[in-house]
Amino acid sequence: MRTSLRKSNTLFTSLVALAICVGIMVCAPLMFAAHVPTSSITIVNNSGREIRHLYLSAPDQNNWGSDQLVGSVISPGGGSFTISDVSCGGSTIKVIAEDQEGCFSYQVVSCSEGATWTITNDTSRDCGN
Repeated sequence: MRTSLRKSNTLFTSLVALAICVGIMVCAPLMFAAHVPTSSITIVNNSGREIRHLYLSAPDQNNWGSDQLVGSVISPGGGSFTISDVSCGGSTIKVIAEDQEGCFSYQVVSCSEGATWTITNDTSRDCGN
């Protein structure tokens, strides 16, 4: 009888330990994701060119995310667009704008709430030349 109880107790303890481990593995990613700060970034287009695509990436990478404009444009001469709920892995993020001529402009902005990037005619452009 005692042997049977010991085996049951050991099995029960093992199952409880396994359940705790599985619970930690399931909940840990959710707890860490909840602490990633989010921000908003406003792009103001004071240039004479229409902005047709807008991308985000880590400051030190060239692996861009999806187009944030999703078919919209930022009109020249003062148009603006705000990207909300931007998740930053660090204190800065790179914003990439593509204009109507297929040229790219890049700016690393702060992930603080309410960051703004103003594009002007003097903003440098990479046209692949």
